[in-house]
Amino acid sequence: MAEQHEVERVRPQLYLITPPKIELSAFADQLRAALSGGDVACLQLRLKDVPDAEVVGAADVLMPICHEHDVALLINDRPDLAKEVDADGVHVGQEDASYTDARALLGPTRIVGVTCHDSRHLAMEAAEQGADYVAFGAFFPTTTKQTKSTAEVDLLQWWDEIMEVPCVAIGGITVDNCAPLLDAGTDFLAVAGGIWDHAEGPKAAVEQFNKVIDQCETDRAAKVKAEKAAAREARRT
Repeated sequence: MAEQHEVERVRPQLYLITPPKIELSAFADQLRAALSGGDVACLQLRLKDVPDAEVVGAADVLMPICHEHDVALLINDRPDLAKEVDADGVHVGQEDASYTDARALLGPTRIVGVTCHDSRHLAMEAAEQGADYVAFGAFFPTTTKQTKSTAEVDLLQWWDEIMEVPCVAIGGITVDNCAPLLDAGTDFLAVAGGIWDHAEGPKAAVEQFNKVIDQCETDRAAKVKAEKAAAREARRT
């Protein structure tokens, strides 16, 4: 009997998050450096306690940089501002605009992602509603924002085994601790301080994250190949 063909795994990617406060000109240079370092899926513009005009101004400067590198720009919390600046999408938390409201405002083609903390129920609900991704965390201690939950790595494995909607791992992720999250099946690594505060700079951070991603994918492929070979051998005996 012919073997069934599995759906090919999509290589995980980086999901960058801005610091909560930025000096726009300096951060634009940091972003250019980061995006020159390798594969990045998106940038979430997450500015806290600033006027709407500052978010709009930042998006106007950062979005062209993102698009030059085929990187999506998402606005945190505010689907109304995402629509105003014509961003690629929005990320909403459990205390922000609802997924339903965000989708109604942005339409069917924009990205709408949802924070689900460590909750399987919230994630299933978001996926059933049509979310483009669900975000789990925090997986590690972080000083970027106050966390409301601590997620375990097996949550990613559970999601990877039963769902097709992509998942994002977030919270204190660095080059040194990200491998278990990749091994568990996360589709995206959401990183803030691990990029912008990296000792060698944001370009080096992106390069190093991508090296870890590539190594984990190589190891995963080798493991799958070995398991298939063992299964074929078992059928012969």
